[in-house]
Amino acid sequence: MKYINKKRDGPAKTGDLIFKNGKTPIPNIFFVNTSRTAAPHFADFIITNEKLSTKKIGLRVGNSSFSPLVNIIKNELNINNFLTFPKDVPKQLHICSIKYNIENAICNITPANVELIDEILINNDSLIFIISNSLQLYSQQSKFVDFIIALREKIGYEKLIYVPSIGYPPNLGLFCYMGIDLFDSALAINAARNEVLLFSTGQYNKNELKEIPCSCPICNNLNGNPSDMNFSEILGHNYHSLFNEIKQIRNAIDFGYLRNLVESRVRCDAHLTSILKILDLSHYEFYEKRTPIIKHTTLLATSKESLFRPEIKRFQHRLINRYIQPKSAKVLLILPCSAKKPYSFSKSHKIFRDILFNIKNPFVVHEVIITSPIGIVPRELELTYPASNYDIAVTGYWDEDEKYTIRYLLKKFLEKCDYQNIIVHLPSDIQEFTLDLLKNPIFTCIDKPTSNESLNKLSRVLKDTTSPFEYVEPFIRTRENIVALASYQFGREIAEKLLSNCIIKGKYPYQKIMDNNTQLGMITLNRGLISLTLEGAKIINKFNKYWVEIFDDFTLKGSVFAPGVKDSDESIRIGDEVVILINKKLVAVGVAQMNGEEMKNSLHGEAVKIRHRV
Repeated sequence: MKYINKKRDGPAKTGDLIFKNGKTPIPNIFFVNTSRTAAPHFADFIITNEKLSTKKIGLRVGNSSFSPLVNIIKNELNINNFLTFPKDVPKQLHICSIKYNIENAICNITPANVELIDEILINNDSLIFIISNSLQLYSQQSKFVDFIIALREKIGYEKLIYVPSIGYPPNLGLFCYMGIDLFDSALAINAARNEVLLFSTGQYNKNELKEIPCSCPICNNLNGNPSDMNFSEILGHNYHSLFNEIKQIRNAIDFGYLRNLVESRVRCDAHLTSILKILDLSHYEFYEKRTPIIKHTTLLATSKESLFRPEIKRFQHRLINRYIQPKSAKVLLILPCSAKKPYSFSKSHKIFRDILFNIKNPFVVHEVIITSPIGIVPRELELTYPASNYDIAVTGYWDEDEKYTIRYLLKKFLEKCDYQNIIVHLPSDIQEFTLDLLKNPIFTCIDKPTSNESLNKLSRVLKDTTSPFEYVEPFIRTRENIVALASYQFGREIAEKLLSNCIIKGKYPYQKIMDNNTQLGMITLNRGLISLTLEGAKIINKFNKYWVEIFDDFTLKGSVFAPGVKDSDESIRIGDEVVILINKKLVAVGVAQMNGEEMKNSLHGEAVKIRHRV
């Protein structure tokens, strides 16, 4: 038996759990199958105290603490539920039970105690970690978050976590986002006994509903009122609700859309909202290293929680700590964002840019866009994710968190950059909370940024402000923009070395980095970052960063798979440009499909997609 990962979205993953008689998708639900509550016909997985049919895949448990399983089969999912204690008993009781619960090589019962994780993992090759006392742990938000994150960090990327008795439709997405993989139908059964129907947006007693807001097969066949539903009908509905939600989650992970789904689900439960806040505020490092630097799905910033997404915080961190201002830029032009992304493809920014390039010295001007939830975006970073692909509700009202983020980033940005003039072409609602940060700003927006009066003033001010400066050649400024992009992507030292003797060819957004007749890399609209050639990879390799060492007997063809990775730079993120080495010698360059930690600790999956090889 083994687990094969297919897709990942942050800590969440989809894949297949492969048995000798078949396979089942992950994440998934164990449907309880007993003489009193039979699993539904569509169940991929069952949990039972009876012998498993050869046609069914599932988990077999002992009947009670005094009736353990006999003849446990090592390559099947079996567990004895003896020697499990309440969560908060003395550690010694948990320790004495650990050795009994890791005898099965496939799965074991794991005490819900952070301090015991190292003890649990001694000589433990289990594939599935079943969290005992999940319900008690779940009631304590911070401890629940800390335990699951700590366990996931320790067991790595290819083990599975199962939390019994606490999964229902609204929390499944959040649990997967935390790195949990398996759930069961116990809560759905208890809800049915209490005449409660479960939905992805919450739960309702049957007597509260005037009509069923559902079209599952059970509800479609109802002839009476919801209050007439019996236990079997409610349970059938709850099973469909669970199953539909887990399928939505798998699709969301495959498309890189899980966080959007999570933010929509947690709104129905204050407990879930608090868990998501704890994750964002206390576990940024855990999420950042598991978050790709490139995505092609739209980041929907529709709630306050969006401000704290790991990809947004990483963009802001790199802007402040890595980014290099174009040296020729002496005049800062601050602009509002646009609905269409990238900004320069929008109608409003095309107008702004037409005005800019109609003056005699446009390349002395540096355009910076003010936006939420990202904060500030220099024009040369507009193709990078998430600036390239996000959507936000535009109301003209800025809440305090948005104001704080923009003010903080603008202050830090102005401290590290040097401008002799600042032109502000922003509507009044943004001017109000940024004015005190700007030194002698010139305001050009009269009412709306795109009104004739505002545009005419912008044109006049740009001409007057830029004319005293020495003319900046287009090719000089274009190269400086790519240096700024490279500094965001690779860091300052690599950026300056990579482009030290280069010129840029091509029309934005498709540009080539050329050193005489040798191409070092290329920028495309699809990636928004520099894609390296072998010659560019040679320069990166000198800095001992973004490297993947593979075994010398590994046959290098289309991709590098995790079993072939000997070692790697742990700063690598999914989507990064990486250099492939054999015995410290460069042999290829490609795009990371795992982060550096995962690719050297995994036994399955594509680690690097190769672009060029020697």
